[in-house]
Amino acid sequence: MYTLKKSLGQHFLKDENIIKAIVKALQQQPFTQLLEVGPGAGALTKDLLQIPGIDIKAVELDEEKVEYLQKKYPALVGKLIHKSFLDIDKPFEGPFTVIGNFPYNISTQILFKILDWKDEVPVVIGMFQKEVAQRAASVPGSKVYGVLSALLQPYYDIEYLFDVPPASFTPAPKVMSGVIRLTRKTTALDFKSERAYWVLVKTAFNQRRKTMRNAVKSLFPADVLQDDLFNRRAETLSIEEFAALTYRMQS
Repeated sequence: MYTLKKSLGQHFLKDENIIKAIVKALQQQPFTQLLEVGPGAGALTKDLLQIPGIDIKAVELDEEKVEYLQKKYPALVGKLIHKSFLDIDKPFEGPFTVIGNFPYNISTQILFKILDWKDEVPVVIGMFQKEVAQRAASVPGSKVYGVLSALLQPYYDIEYLFDVPPASFTPAPKVMSGVIRLTRKTTALDFKSERAYWVLVKTAFNQRRKTMRNAVKSLFPADVLQDDLFNRRAETLSIEEFAALTYRMQS
């Protein structure tokens, strides 16, 4: 058997209804290559291996789980990447879908790493701590709309699919979880540069209680800062408004 490691934030999914719902959501879009992040004891993996005609790989940091999975699911031999997801190279040539019950302690870092591969990753189905899932999917004006929302949404449409209660896991975490789906957008957001957009968004939300005028004054000429838009706070601006502002930043 295997042991649970608190140091790795391991909470293993056991609710078959939730597992089926995640796999159903995954299969709503076609794919031929699939990367599972953090398979753990294989709760999702066992169903993923039943999907016909796909090439599946899994990335797992825990050596004990790697050995367990290879014994229990021989189809995974040679398909397991024994590393942290944050340290791996791109696992496939060509497009691939990502799925996982993501380790909550590095879940936002995982999303940002996926952004590095955005041209090859059309769909992500992920389970997160509920508040992280809500932040990723939130809209302007929401209390949880912030850096994560504004940096992911230029590239992906994000749907909050469903809650996953603590009782669905062993051991039960102390927080509610949520599953989201990211689907790659077909039209690009129009900004001066990706770097300018990221600098603007991060600076704006770094002092989110201030008006935009006070939060980002170092990035704009004085005459531009007179625009009424700068009376607003960052959480009220859409990604399109942030993008348009990049063209008015000081070079």
